[in-house]
Amino acid sequence: MANVTGRPVYKEIGATPAPASSKERARVVIVGAGPVGLALALDLGRRGQPVTVLNRLDFIAHCSKAICFSKRSLDILDRLGVGDAAVEKGVTWNVGKVFRGAADEPVYQFDMLPVKGQKRPGFINIQQYYIEDFLLDGCRAYRNIDIRWGHRVDRVTPREGGVELGVLTENGGYALEAEWVVACDGSRSTVRERMGLDFEGRVFEDNFLIADIRMKHEMPAERWFWFDPPFNPGRSALMHKQPDDVWRLDFQLGWNIDREAAIRPENVEPFIRAMLGDEIEFEREWYSVYTFQCRRMARFVHDRVIFAGDAAHLVSPFGARGCNGGFADADNLGWKLDRALSGKADAVLIESYNHEAIATADENILNSTRSTDFLTPKSVASQALRDAVLDLAADHDFARPFVNSGRLSTPVDYPRSPLSTPDTDVWSGGVRPGAPVLDAPLGEGWLLERLGDRFVLLTCGAVAAPAGLETVSLEAGSAAAERLALGAGDACLVRPDQYVAGRWRRPSPAVIEAALMRARGGTPCLH
Repeated sequence: MANVTGRPVYKEIGATPAPASSKERARVVIVGAGPVGLALALDLGRRGQPVTVLNRLDFIAHCSKAICFSKRSLDILDRLGVGDAAVEKGVTWNVGKVFRGAADEPVYQFDMLPVKGQKRPGFINIQQYYIEDFLLDGCRAYRNIDIRWGHRVDRVTPREGGVELGVLTENGGYALEAEWVVACDGSRSTVRERMGLDFEGRVFEDNFLIADIRMKHEMPAERWFWFDPPFNPGRSALMHKQPDDVWRLDFQLGWNIDREAAIRPENVEPFIRAMLGDEIEFEREWYSVYTFQCRRMARFVHDRVIFAGDAAHLVSPFGARGCNGGFADADNLGWKLDRALSGKADAVLIESYNHEAIATADENILNSTRSTDFLTPKSVASQALRDAVLDLAADHDFARPFVNSGRLSTPVDYPRSPLSTPDTDVWSGGVRPGAPVLDAPLGEGWLLERLGDRFVLLTCGAVAAPAGLETVSLEAGSAAAERLALGAGDACLVRPDQYVAGRWRRPSPAVIEAALMRARGGTPCLH
């Protein structure tokens, strides 16, 4: 079903009536009800904050968007209470295979969950509209989350201590004064455009065709990638399984193409037939063309206006770093904005979001750029290097990790985070400050479940903790203690987003207290 806008519709919701008053106030306004905006709204709503979400569409769209959600994103969805729904609906996979030419055996394969014994798999595949629907259901459980459908931001006016938005609806416009505005309104962000801000970075000279099709054909739930396949000679292709018998096929097209003609069924289906065979029956779900981009804003925090997700940064789809990177933004920002709204933090803590989210974006852009350069060599030398790597990978183990078909999304560390207390003790392994905690079995459940979304001190044996700081004791020699490299008398301070803020051998309460103050941006309040 298509909406009057021409966009396919997954779920009709309907426009929210305009408010009776021509001028309203809100504490925090999130612009955009995509996965990132909804995740942030749910995070803040669960913490008790009143949230207003503005979305220009009045429905959830049904089209080719994100489908690959990493373990880190699943851990975040778990914390928000929607992880089970996502995993139950999604297609679980850990193995990826890379093929070359017409060979039936891969030149390289990898496992996205090398450390076993964790609650969640390395990846699931699931259509973005399902994730949005699950998050929306989560938001509906909180009366302090107000989602306004069909409300379009038209004006952004920063003011001292806040922002005034001009909002348009089908019933007229109104002004909305907010203490904070978070722009989660996508790659064509209206908020970014109205503020005169732009991206910096690269647009790559290549195009890829996405063909989402529906077929009943049994194949492994794995990521399959081809270099120079016979059905797309000289180029590349990719195949992923999704729920509901939907498969995503990607075909490299080249640069100078007619984008409108490229998605006509008569031009797409020869690619599909060549890949799958003439005997396979399928139905069209959605066809589109995309261009690689690796770009970001110079800053993500502009006084009381904060940017997240595609509104702040863009990467090429290979590697699944777009929506996963956006969830990392929401995860990083939620607890910090909660503390600012509660009067327990100031601009220092919000500025740490700028530092850490840019670190994440730069890591994703770096890996995405390297993947793109490997997939689409732009010189004779780079083509020769890629071909040599593929030649060697067929027979030599050392070359296989250099095969880059899209380095897949993994959590990004913040080695120079202003919130982290650097190591002063000697460590062999474990999780260093500025890195996320690795999940492990804990009692009848899991370590990350116990951490929740608050500051927690993980201890091994007797450790004196500052008053008011929650502690979780780990048994010496347990998987959780070993993965953190904690021995008797050791401790590890974990932030609300489950990143390590500091770790010590036999620390004093004063050392932990100082690290806690630093992790909260310098404020002394424990609660």
